[in-house]
Amino acid sequence: MTELESPMTQRPDAHPATQGTGKNLITVASGKGGVGKTILSTSLAHALANAGKKVLLFDGDVGLANVDIQLGLMPEFDLASVIAGDKKLSEVAFHYEEGNFDIIAGRSGSGSLGTLDSEHLAAIHQELIRLGSVYDFIILDLGAGIDEAVRTLASASGPKLVVTNGEPTSLTDAYAFIKVTHQQQTGSDTRILVNMVKSKNDGQKVYDKLLTACRNFLKLDPPLAGIVQQDDRVAGAIRSQAALLSRYPTSPAAADIEAIAASLIRGSV
Repeated sequence: MTELESPMTQRPDAHPATQGTGKNLITVASGKGGVGKTILSTSLAHALANAGKKVLLFDGDVGLANVDIQLGLMPEFDLASVIAGDKKLSEVAFHYEEGNFDIIAGRSGSGSLGTLDSEHLAAIHQELIRLGSVYDFIILDLGAGIDEAVRTLASASGPKLVVTNGEPTSLTDAYAFIKVTHQQQTGSDTRILVNMVKSKNDGQKVYDKLLTACRNFLKLDPPLAGIVQQDDRVAGAIRSQAALLSRYPTSPAAADIEAIAASLIRGSV
């Protein structure tokens, strides 16, 4: 597929207010792995697409990329082709018909983004911002941790959804991500997303605990992006390599993610 034939150039431009600003780049990140970040990212992209938005999902999880695996896809090209200099980002994007959104896949085990120097990371970041002129939303599924690749790709002005599940290490690492992000980008739009909790009440308690730490030590009040309840059907969708919103569209987790998508849409108007 040539650049002129890519999914991005076949679509009308997004709203002018988002063009070239990075405000429509939605970062999904965490200090710790194992908090359900990738299934959140894929489901959020799906929910936004179901709401009529043009969406691109970027799998930027260094070395552990698995968006394509979770959805049972076999892309012809992926991010590794861009890192090697063989393709542009626009040339490796492909359309996921079932979810009606576009994907730039990573490559599991490659660690390719982590090998890039600052200049090349910044170039990819700028190209993502440029591609934002074609989409209503770009969802960045980033790796766990706060290494240079994560910090660079998370530096756009759009919302940063920091995922935690309430475990002590998850809370500590989420706090570290918020701290480093604030130091790098004062006034950044950082929000807390609580995942895999038994109830909304439990999720509120997790949020309150992290919020208290942010207030006491960072003088910050990151808002609550949403709470996603623990749901066995999430694991079922992953095992089946199917999209949660396709396989279990009426599940509690799907409803919670759709609520987060609706909030993002309201905030972009």
